[in-house]
This record gives sequence, C-alpha cells and structure tokens, in this order.
Amino acid sequence: MSGDFGSPSPMQPLSVGNVVSAGIRLYRSHLKEYYLLALKAYLWILVPVYGWAKFYALIALISRLAFGDLVDQPESVTTGERFVNTRLWQFLMTMLLMSIVGMGIFFGIAFIFVLVGALAAVVLGGIGQQTSPAAGLLVALVALVLGLAALVVIIWLLTRFYLVDVPLAVEDNVDATSTIGRSWELTQGYVWRIVLISFVAFLITVPIQILVQLLTMIVQLIFLPLMQQGSNWAAAVLMILLILALSFASGAAIVPFWQTIKAVIYYDLRSRREGLGLKLRDRDI
Repeated sequence: MSGDFGSPSPMQPLSVGNVVSAGIRLYRSHLKEYYLLALKAYLWILVPVYGWAKFYALIALISRLAFGDLVDQPESVTTGERFVNTRLWQFLMTMLLMSIVGMGIFFGIAFIFVLVGALAAVVLGGIGQQTSPAAGLLVALVALVLGLAALVVIIWLLTRFYLVDVPLAVEDNVDATSTIGRSWELTQGYVWRIVLISFVAFLITVPIQILVQLLTMIVQLIFLPLMQQGSNWAAAVLMILLILALSFASGAAIVPFWQTIKAVIYYDLRSRREGLGLKLRDRDI
C-alpha cells in the first residue's frame, strides 16, 4: 500500500464536494457489484432474525469494499463477505443496541414535550378562562423553540452514530459495543459537516425517489380498480409484489451510494484523527 502511515500531522478535511464526488466515482466504478450486493441484502430481509443480520452485514460490506479501494487495498466480494460473515451476530447485536438507543432518544424527547405541555396547561389554566394573548404567544414560542431544539438534538445524536456499521466491517478487534464507540469518537467535532454532506447526497438521490413514487402510483392506479370490482385477491397480491419489487430495486440502487459516502467519510476522519497520512488519489477509482 502506498502512503506514509507514520505521519501524525493533521490533514485538512476533504471538502463536501470531494467527499460526494469520490462516493459517486466509487459507486459508478462498481455499480453492478454493489447493486447486486444490495439487492441480495434486501432479499435477506424476508428471512427473520438471521436474514436481518445478513442484510446489515452485506450493506456494511459495501463500505468495506469501498474503503479498501480508497486505501489501495482492493478486496474481492467473496473475501469481504467471508470477513463480515464471521461477525454476523455482532451486526445483529449492533442493530439491537442502536434500536434501544433510538427508543431512548424518542422517549427522552417525548418526555420533555409532555412535561412542557403539562407546564403550559398549568400556566394557561391558571390565567383563567380568558387566556391572555401574550401568554398564548409565549407558550407557542416556547413550543417552537423546543421543537427546533429537539430536531437539532436528534440530528446531532443520529450523526454521532452515523458510522456504527463501518468499523465493525473494517477494523480488527471490534464488536457490537465498541463499534458504536468508534463512531462516536470519529464523528466528534464533525457533526454538521457530515450533516451537510448527507444533505447534498440526499439531493442527488431525490430523482430516483421521485421516479419510484411515480411508478408506485401508476401500479396502484392500475390495480386498485381491478380490486374494487370484487374480491380479487390475485390482483392485490400482484400489486403488493410489484410495489415490493420496486422498493427493493430502488433501495438496492440508493443504499450503495450512501455506503460509499460513508466509506469516504470514515476514510477522511481516520486519516486525520489517526495520522494515516493518506490522501485521496486523483485517479479513477
């Protein structure tokens, strides 16, 4: 592998444009390979528990393969899949832990809103039946500020866990709990930059999402009249299968792009935080 790994000097972060363009180049150069991997992952979703672990592992494998290209250590799909399969249950445990974290965030935010709502009811109720316009405006303002603050907190927390699957797919001696810690460590101080990158990447995927929504509406417009003519269960089943196929096909097209973006962000953060001394090569990946 080329590159000076002993250099501890901090590197300038890749620009938002560089991260997104690198992700696009990676995705474009491995389009068929990544698409088939993602499609395979989506099919595994239909199998409870074990299939969910396979889904998460195969999606993370795309980031592993992309990272390997970035550091000039390309890896075959077979070799990479063999590695992530050894950590299959760690991926499942990571999913469970992140679900618990997500529920904790949700209930924490909900508790704050309930508490503020109760306080607002006490304040407004204490004024009497004729509510003061100023008091009503104050409560509305507090609710607005609280809502915005809750949104910021949710985005900040979710971004700190943005990379949880990547260290588990790439690094040695990492398990379900330490990969969450690695994401928290690597993203420290770079949350809003990652949010900006994600926003730009989202805008790129919007046309595909719009196209899928239009195709889904067309399928529904075709089959709903057939279903309304009677108990045509065959038409209903066929409509569901077509919509599911569209969802899987579009997901398999979009998810690899997100995983390559993750790989570039992970590469960039590790390069600067751990002094890898790597630079994104100006070449076709």
